[in-house]
Amino acid sequence: MRFLYLFLKRLFDMGCALLGLVVSAPLWLIIALGIELSDPGPVFYIAHRTTKHNRVFDMYKFRSMRQGKANESVFRGEEDRIFPFGRLIRATKLDELPQLINILIGDMSIVGPRPAAVDQVEITRGGRFAAAGEVTSGLTGPSALYDYLYGDQIESEEEYVRDVLPTRLELDLVYLDKRGVFFDLRMIWWTVVCIVYQLAGRVPEHIFNTLLKWAAEHRKEPVCAAN
Repeated sequence: MRFLYLFLKRLFDMGCALLGLVVSAPLWLIIALGIELSDPGPVFYIAHRTTKHNRVFDMYKFRSMRQGKANESVFRGEEDRIFPFGRLIRATKLDELPQLINILIGDMSIVGPRPAAVDQVEITRGGRFAAAGEVTSGLTGPSALYDYLYGDQIESEEEYVRDVLPTRLELDLVYLDKRGVFFDLRMIWWTVVCIVYQLAGRVPEHIFNTLLKWAAEHRKEPVCAAN
């Protein structure tokens, strides 16, 4: 059954990535123009990440940070690193459209653990979290949604490492326990819901609290619901 799931997952990834690239083609031109008008320079940002078996690959994103402000050696940097149009494409997840290329060529999957930065592998793929490095990294998933709903709001790296990272890493392991066709589809649907809520300035508390519950159950800690 696992082989069948992986086979169907790869077919689904390739089909969705190809369709997504065709349908979103006009958006790429608009986004590229918006980036150039906001902060002239490269349209794309290439991040060095790891995927299955900690293989290093180049992950593509639309650039949302001012030139010279991107730094992979930290989890969070100064808030002014993101230019205004960059905030918009990050809020709508449009900055991640180029990762459809990564999905099409097999570096990533639509759903999976977050790709780990090369210089953060010891933290994000070390010890009990090493299992997350044995599967293909994903565009979305439990940890990515948690980061989107909560982690992206944290400006301090120290606060992020203390309050966000432990749960994010736990959710990577949660994905390994729950992965399957229906769970993957659930994560895709939740991603759409989260984007809609975020654009409305709201948090989908049912999703956020479920993510917290999963992480807490996995590490056997009490659950703290969102306010």
